Amino acid sequence: MNDIMAKVQSAVGEPIKFYLHPGQFFVCVENYAVTTILGSCVSVCLWDASTKIGGINHFLLPYDAGDGQASSRFGNLAVRELIEEVLALGAAQDHLQAKLFGGACVLDAFRSRANHLGAKNVEVARRALQTANIPILGEDVGGYKGRKLIFHTDNGSAWVKEL
Repeated sequence: MNDIMAKVQSAVGEPIKFYLHPGQFFVCVENYAVTTILGSCVSVCLWDASTKIGGINHFLLPYDAGDGQASSRFGNLAVRELIEEVLALGAAQDHLQAKLFGGACVLDAFRSRANHLGAKNVEVARRALQTANIPILGEDVGGYKGRKLIFHTDNGSAWVKEL
């Protein structure tokens, strides 16, 4: 989508569409509908109702390997980076609220394990949000199926469809 079309859509109140790939995050003050697909991956959606600033990440693994390759593909870094970016845009730490999605166990071979990859990803996100004193107002996590997630950055709403 070109910049002119994005401005026209924004001007008429329609959200601008954006697809979030694994290992990315997206933060803005405009009206965006951010879509992503989650399996064992997790997305944290942050929103500040007072400033209308929203952000979302999509991480694949709970922890970085410590090999100097810091990346938002890892939950322990991705959540912290998302918080820093929404604060940098002007969100207030004490007004942030979170929603948490994903963390499924989509592979049959691992379903007997309580501590599968998806569960580890969810736990990392919860711990990071708790450390930052950000309440989780809603979540759709776990299970055995993937999810399509659409997060609206202008009002903090989220739509989830099981796949």
